[in-house]
Parts: sequence; structure tokens; C-alpha cells
Amino acid sequence: MSNVHKHTGIVKTIAAGLGFDYCGIAKARLLDDDARRLENWLSKGMHGNMQYMENHFDLRIDPCKLVPGARSVITLLLNYFPSQQQSVQSPKISKYAYGNDYHEVIRSKLKIFLQQIKERVGEVNGRGFVDSAPVLERTWAQKAGIGWIGKNGNLINKKSGSFFFIATLITDMELDYDDEFVK
Repeated sequence: MSNVHKHTGIVKTIAAGLGFDYCGIAKARLLDDDARRLENWLSKGMHGNMQYMENHFDLRIDPCKLVPGARSVITLLLNYFPSQQQSVQSPKISKYAYGNDYHEVIRSKLKIFLQQIKERVGEVNGRGFVDSAPVLERTWAQKAGIGWIGKNGNLINKKSGSFFFIATLITDMELDYDDEFVK
């Protein structure tokens, strides 16, 4: 068994052990199609008052700008559909906001994820992201074969729907890449 195959198995096992519902892996590369789409979207002013969307264009489309030497983009999905329902008398809040702040929950899991990979594989460079950097996480999820982007703009997983937080770990590890989701 090659190290690439062995390391891929380790990554997926650790992800499942940390409670991630899905783990897909794509080759880190420049996102040419997304660059054209994003540039067109921005030029039409579709981002409204979200001026930050104009910032760091090159980082959004090239994972090697975020992690020098990047070879793999690991995308993780964590279901956020609440196990308990809100009280009928309480103010209604979005399902994704019902519970602890997902940024903190997932950021903590990503730190543990990378640490456990290092413990089992050796020296690995990487950075984890959850809405914390200009990463096109839905595109990476699609390229990693774990869903498609619906008309509503959400990532949709064939088996589990769209109630997911998306986390991304960009790393310099070479891994086996999953087949891209085909429309």
C-alpha cells in the first residue's frame, strides 16, 4: 500500500472519529472557472454592500496562496440540523444558529484534526478554515465529490440534504483524490 493511499485512509478515519459527516479530498489547484465566474459576479455588483468580497481575489481562487506548497484540499461537512426543536413560545432563530457558535466548534475540531494527522503521518503543513478566509468552500466540496451547488446556492449532498457547515483543510500532503461530483 502506498503512503498516499495509507495517508488518505488515516485522514478519512480521523475525520469520521471527530464526528464529521463527510470528508472529501480534491487536488489543490487554481480554480480557473470559478475565477471567471467570481470576476463576472463582482463586476455586475452582485455582492451588494459586501465589499469584502472584492478583497483577496487571488486567495479565493488559488489554495497555494493560502498554504504554500498546497497539494490537497480536504473538505469536511458537519450536519447542523438540531436534534431538539425550538420551543414554540421562543423567538425563531435559524437552525444553523441553534446551539454553540459553529465557528468555535469547527475551528476546535480542525485544530484537533490537523494535530492527529501530524501525530499519525509526520510533518504536515496545513491550515483549516471555516468562514475565516477567502476560501470557495462549496466549490471545493463539489470537487471533492461530496455534493453539488443547488439553485439556492447551497451545497446539497445526495444522501443528507443541505443542512451542513463546510470546513476546509488545505494541506501540503499528497492524497488520493475523490471523484468530482458530476451534475
